[in-house]
Amino acid sequence: MADTPNTPLPEAPGDAPMPPAPVADPELLALRDQIDALDSQLLTLLNQRAHVAEQVGEIKRRDGTPFFRPDRVAQVIAKIKAANQGPLKGEHVAAIWREIMSACLALESPQRVAVLGPFGTFCEQAAIEYFGGAADLIYCNSFDEVFHATASGSAQYGVVGVENMTEGVVTRSLDLFLHTPTHVVGEVSLLIRHNLLRKENSLEGVEAVLAHPQALAQCQNWLSKHLPNAERRAVSSNAEGARLAAENPAYAAIASERAATLFGLHITAHAVQDEAYNRTRFAVICLPQTMATPPATGRDCTSLIVSVANRPGAMHDLLVPLKKHGVSMTRLESRPARTGQWEYYFYIDLDGHPSQPHVASALAELRELCAFYKVIGAYPLKS
Repeated sequence: MADTPNTPLPEAPGDAPMPPAPVADPELLALRDQIDALDSQLLTLLNQRAHVAEQVGEIKRRDGTPFFRPDRVAQVIAKIKAANQGPLKGEHVAAIWREIMSACLALESPQRVAVLGPFGTFCEQAAIEYFGGAADLIYCNSFDEVFHATASGSAQYGVVGVENMTEGVVTRSLDLFLHTPTHVVGEVSLLIRHNLLRKENSLEGVEAVLAHPQALAQCQNWLSKHLPNAERRAVSSNAEGARLAAENPAYAAIASERAATLFGLHITAHAVQDEAYNRTRFAVICLPQTMATPPATGRDCTSLIVSVANRPGAMHDLLVPLKKHGVSMTRLESRPARTGQWEYYFYIDLDGHPSQPHVASALAELRELCAFYKVIGAYPLKS
């Protein structure tokens, strides 16, 4: 065998010497050690709090009192924000404590909450903001299913969209409130940021844009300008549109950043809604036996549905008790009654709580004037 020359073989790319690891600043290392020690203390305190929460849950179970008390959550968060001396911002402290309380409540009794699915909807986001991330979310295909799940007891609570600042009320939700045995116990107001999501990070080749009808309406000017030839296809939710867009490169979806992350999509265009300040109100619903009407907080809304006989001056007569007792009406919507020609139900929001004497007096007189009268909830307004 011929001798092989003693020439060194060229180094493979993977064999290149690694650069020396940077030497950490001793002062930085000391601070990291301090943070680790504080984290350990926080974990110990959080688990101590959780043990106390479990004891609270046992007492509530024994006494038959509600596990979830949004007024108590609000009191704790308000107290924590008032005590906060920084540098953490008040809203960030509130978000941290809401999650802590949600995790502790899950130990007492996990809360089953019906929302519009799939994963990544704004309805899901509203539920997490209200109940915290530890809630047991039940994903439904429509608001009809959310109402049914809550009314049947398969979910303890439901979250449904009721109004958008640019497109107005969610008419299907209003219609469902008419006959549901559930009532409204809270609200969430979300600042909505719509994004165009797609598998390809480009606007080229988009054949259809998929979203909930409300979202399509809220982005129609942007779509007309940037995707004038793309079909606008309504689906059950924005997240459902994102799910379908993840399966077809010719589709784009209008949905949240969370939906982009969940379905592995590019955010091809940010904030495509026509109105920069675009908010949607969501109502939190449950059966009265799950939670009674929340107590007055001083900043409350009373929502009701009424109908009156079709006669001249009937609408004026409805307003007289409100003026007489100094109750402000903050919203008035009408929906066809579907029981006769030109008959309507009126959906009214009033400023105040039925436990307040002037509101109670106005409601009593109002009820006498109505052919149909139903209070669908009295609840604290989102601060």
